[in-house]
Amino acid sequence: MTESTYRIQGATGEWEVVIGLEVHAQVTSQAKLFSGAATAFGAEPNTQVSLIDAAMPGMLPVPNRECIRQAVRTGMAIDAQINRWSRFDRKNYFYADLPQGYQISQLYHPLVGEGAIDIALDEKDPEGSVKSIGVERIHVEQDAGKLMHDQHPTRSYVDLNRSGVALMEIVSRPDMRSPAEAGAYLRKLRAILRYVGSCDGNMEEGSMRADVNVSVRKVGDELGTRTETKNVNSVRFVMAAIEYEAKRQVSVLEDGGRIVQETRLFNVESGTTRSMRSKEDAHDYRYFPDPDLLPLELDEAFLEECRASLPELPDAKRKRYEGLGISAYAANVLTAEVEAARWFDALLETGAKPVPAANWVTSELFGALNRTGKGIENSPVSVDQAAELLALVADGTLSGSLAKQVFEVMLETGDGAARIVEERGLKQTSDTGAIEAVIAGVLEKNPNQLAQYRGGKEALFGFFVGQTMKAMGGKANPAVVNDLLKKALG
Repeated sequence: MTESTYRIQGATGEWEVVIGLEVHAQVTSQAKLFSGAATAFGAEPNTQVSLIDAAMPGMLPVPNRECIRQAVRTGMAIDAQINRWSRFDRKNYFYADLPQGYQISQLYHPLVGEGAIDIALDEKDPEGSVKSIGVERIHVEQDAGKLMHDQHPTRSYVDLNRSGVALMEIVSRPDMRSPAEAGAYLRKLRAILRYVGSCDGNMEEGSMRADVNVSVRKVGDELGTRTETKNVNSVRFVMAAIEYEAKRQVSVLEDGGRIVQETRLFNVESGTTRSMRSKEDAHDYRYFPDPDLLPLELDEAFLEECRASLPELPDAKRKRYEGLGISAYAANVLTAEVEAARWFDALLETGAKPVPAANWVTSELFGALNRTGKGIENSPVSVDQAAELLALVADGTLSGSLAKQVFEVMLETGDGAARIVEERGLKQTSDTGAIEAVIAGVLEKNPNQLAQYRGGKEALFGFFVGQTMKAMGGKANPAVVNDLLKKALG
């Protein structure tokens, strides 16, 4: 697919936006990157801080093997180069929530090199709307602590619970050209992380957040000066920040000004960005190899262990679903979130037919979950109950309309479909004698419509079907009704 067409119209012509994202993803691990302190979210301030995290004198960091393993697995999931030799560097700056006075990161020799993430901009045509977004690198680093400004009117406090938590910084190429592309990239990246299990992707809790790099240029020109909007914590806010920042830059340039390379913050209330500080270059951080940490050297056995542990990833799962006859749109919806894909796989394992199961899950079940504000992991209908309902439709016990009625009762009561059918008499009937009698009554009650139909107004056939189904409380087999009506109408 060519780049999506997103242009900003200015007085001097059209402008193009160029976007790159630096995503910080918290590694799924019970302990921090260089200490054994816990990483649970929501703990009381400063209750998950080791002597290493607090930078007590003489404390030496020791790399957490699980954090390295998860980062390698993530790199493999995006077909990236895994560097068998990598090194930790010290990034020096002074801030109240950084007790060491430096952050241990990887600038020159990251753990993971170049890879790519394919995005689909059209959910209904995921194969035909693919664009590949380059990933420059994934490096592992430790998080800083957190400043708390709202605890006291004149003081700020420091919570070091996050200090030393392992992060993967996933740096994209500046390949995105619209807010929609950036949103699709973030959603796809989050899905991959969740499938792999290397990050929970919970942006609301801060375990995944994005630094948004934006510049604008006239189409075909060299890259412009970029700004970086820090720590944006939702897909919607990332898209909003890009849209505002691109328009702001165009306005500045068309007024004769220049864009300053700087760090900015996004205000979620106003949907605007504001300047935070001028953007430092790498030399300002005085990077140098960390003297307390040996380089990481990965052997083939470790890499094979990582490779063997990877699950079926979203694109492969989507193609498998399409191979079962499921539409591209439904397959894309079912694989967008790992919980939904796992639930659907469990449904298929019960023997449910793939196409009707996919249609039911993406319409009826997802519709009900959206109405109730629940995720599929908290579905009020279990996989086995769904399988029972679909089986009753497949064997002709229930029509589509009756299945919807039964499903609503299941949501209310938690009862199984077979029990509801039995107790409420909702079984579909194919009794031709009973249906013929109802059809005769419908035709007798609607002589005008009957005359019009026989006079050539064939569109009224649907009217007679509806009246018959209504008279039978929706319990008649629609196929049998159609056949018998055709005969009765001549």
